[in-house]
Amino acid sequence: MICLVEDDDSIRKLVSYALSKEGFEVKGYSSPKEFWGELSFGMPELILLDIMLPEEDGLSILEKLKENAQTKHIPVIMLTAKGSEFDKVTGLDMGADDYVSKPFGIMELISRIRAVLRRYDKGDKKKVYQVGELYVDPAKHIISVSGKEVPLSYKEYLLLLVLLEAEGNVVERDTLLSKVWGEYYGESRTLDVHIRKLRVKLGDAGRMIQTVKGIGYKIGGTEDE
Repeated sequence: MICLVEDDDSIRKLVSYALSKEGFEVKGYSSPKEFWGELSFGMPELILLDIMLPEEDGLSILEKLKENAQTKHIPVIMLTAKGSEFDKVTGLDMGADDYVSKPFGIMELISRIRAVLRRYDKGDKKKVYQVGELYVDPAKHIISVSGKEVPLSYKEYLLLLVLLEAEGNVVERDTLLSKVWGEYYGESRTLDVHIRKLRVKLGDAGRMIQTVKGIGYKIGGTEDE
């Protein structure tokens, strides 16, 4: 999905229509408040961001996106006023992937979008997991809760990943021990110790690691030991 943050109704409608005709899924937002409200429901593939916006300018939004662990890797194309070299340079320095000057041609914009997406699509893509406030990107080794990165040990990270890969299904204790510690994992109490540490480090999101007594663990719901 592509997010378009543009307060000019005619531009927003025209770009949304053109991108839809090219097979892109697009959502348009007339204000930063509307954009931030919708962003909590899912991460877009790319953001088209106008600089001149009501409430909050595009450079401020870009800065927040790049400071947040969940959004800093989303590609951003800035829409700038013609001849505004300062905005262009500033945006690129702050992490924008490209810019398009107004007025722009629709085909040029589509070409820029495809070029940026191709750069991000290179290489094998691993699934990104988002469960509530918990966000895990295995390809970039990012673990965050509510946008704040969480440092985990290697074993804790592997344990969390195995649980996430099960997609809500219960993972048996022996399976967890084998996948995380290998064939000769020794004392099974090690698993419980690491689960406890993982819950603490994940804070509020740690409650989603649910114990299934006598069987194992799963991600989802609340903890009711």
